[in-house]
Amino acid sequence: MEPIKVDFTGNGGNGKGRGKGAYLAPDKAGLKLIISLIVTVIGAGITYYFMLPPLNFKSTETYMFFGIVAVIFIAMLYVTSLAFARPEYMEYVKRRSIIPAAIIALLVVTVGVGMLVSNVVFRAKTYSKIIEVNEDKSFASDIEEVDFSSVPVLDNAAAAALTNRTLGDLASIGAISQFEVSNQITQINYKNEPVKITTLAYGDIFKWLKNTGTGLPGYIIVNMVSQKAELVTLPQGEYIRYSVHEHFGKYLMRHVRFAYPTYIFDNPHFEINESGTPFWICPVLDKTIGLFGGTDVKGIVMVNAVTGEMQEYTIDQVKSEKDLQWIDGVYSANLLTEQYNYYGRYQGGFINSVIGQDNVRMATEGSNFLALNDDVYMYTGVTSAGNDQAIIGFVLINMRTKDANFYKVSGAKETSAMLSAQGDVQDYKYTATFPILINISGQPTYFMSLKDSDNLVKRFAMVNVQNYQVVATGQSIADCTDTYVKKLKQNNINIKVDIDKIENEAPDTEDNATEKEYITKKGVIDDIRTAVMGGESVYFIRLEGAKTYYTVKASANEKVVILNKGDTVTVKFEKSSDAIIELVSIK
Repeated sequence: MEPIKVDFTGNGGNGKGRGKGAYLAPDKAGLKLIISLIVTVIGAGITYYFMLPPLNFKSTETYMFFGIVAVIFIAMLYVTSLAFARPEYMEYVKRRSIIPAAIIALLVVTVGVGMLVSNVVFRAKTYSKIIEVNEDKSFASDIEEVDFSSVPVLDNAAAAALTNRTLGDLASIGAISQFEVSNQITQINYKNEPVKITTLAYGDIFKWLKNTGTGLPGYIIVNMVSQKAELVTLPQGEYIRYSVHEHFGKYLMRHVRFAYPTYIFDNPHFEINESGTPFWICPVLDKTIGLFGGTDVKGIVMVNAVTGEMQEYTIDQVKSEKDLQWIDGVYSANLLTEQYNYYGRYQGGFINSVIGQDNVRMATEGSNFLALNDDVYMYTGVTSAGNDQAIIGFVLINMRTKDANFYKVSGAKETSAMLSAQGDVQDYKYTATFPILINISGQPTYFMSLKDSDNLVKRFAMVNVQNYQVVATGQSIADCTDTYVKKLKQNNINIKVDIDKIENEAPDTEDNATEKEYITKKGVIDDIRTAVMGGESVYFIRLEGAKTYYTVKASANEKVVILNKGDTVTVKFEKSSDAIIELVSIK
């Protein structure tokens, strides 16, 4: 037990602090202070290793890191002095904590002031200029008529469902059951085709321990048009050794952070160049307004996923150098949406964004991606400040260059179109992908895929933007388009579309792409019934000698409305044991 030392002189137990009141210092206080400092340095190193904050005063993570270090020092003083058991040492801890506590206070004040001077309330006009938007655009003239050979039909969930089917191919390299598909999926243009791409990931921590010595054997490409998924294994002896699925020194962000300690990075994403070499693209961010506001991209760090080699490029280099134009994702969809909302809300100042709201607009919920001119563009609708169920136009933003174009088109919001499409097939409980806006003979049209509970594409849907009651669905894009044209005609909108050309160009659903078996049967109608489902007339037909009913919508085949019992018909349908089967065609 340490002896109690009481100093009645008012100078402190160590002879210091004259006139500051008495306090009691623990035995070997100097040594314990050194131990506290050493443990603090070690704790700071461990915290930095796992937290990986940028040492940049434009990042709030920096202030948090130094605050944590100060707290560690104060905590160690408390522990080494045994203040938790000896309250008489508490005054000593408080005295020694003055400097770290002042540092914490300074950090808090700096963050507070930084947020204040960066606040959009005071800098609204500046925020509105982060992105430039060309509004002198015409949908009919600028957006080419749709080419279904290049229209993506998959979202991330549907692509993920297809990627899992490729894992069986790992058996050829003796790696079956060791890996799974990463949940990070990127859309890029690869050899002039829109694809989703993702790496493999380790199945669990034990499989990581077994395989981390070599790395991940490859990546998966999903063609968004043909819906074909392919596992690409790297050349012999090559593996993806640096990724977001690694740990310790080969963990991507730790590898990059140690090389660029002051850079603020956005989330990295996976891409491949035209020769199939895998890279990680790490966007470098800057705060352009005040201390913390106006997030923008000022460059990238490109990491070779195999070798770990890093190269840094400015944003101007990425935009202008031909050798870098294979890179498709520099600006994230979230960042682009945020910047467009600043542009739409604050052009008239902050007060106008709250009171009056003249010309105030914002992006709708959700976004999708289009492949245009060998680049990837983010698409989102634009609605008024009231955020009603209509759009006033849409914006396309290049995800490599940030070039933004606004097109004035009034009509239904994407969510309304999705509900309309799902309502058309409500008996199947399909869900719609977020729409893409396409041009069909001058008609702005939402195009969607309809997925089942396993995220496999089963149907396609088209909804007219200006009249979302005009809804068409079909097992193929050609069938869907044919129905869409007929429904437009019913609404006194006549357009000409080459259905035969679409049949040759467009992809089928995933079911049809995997060569489902179809049956054609000729027979006499024994029973015919009708019902209204989802606002449409659906006919149920049974042939003589059969128990199965075949269904067909009147909108898909107008002639079905004049069929009667006793008529001879030829039906085509997918082989099935169900009691009710949807027809592909009826003649």
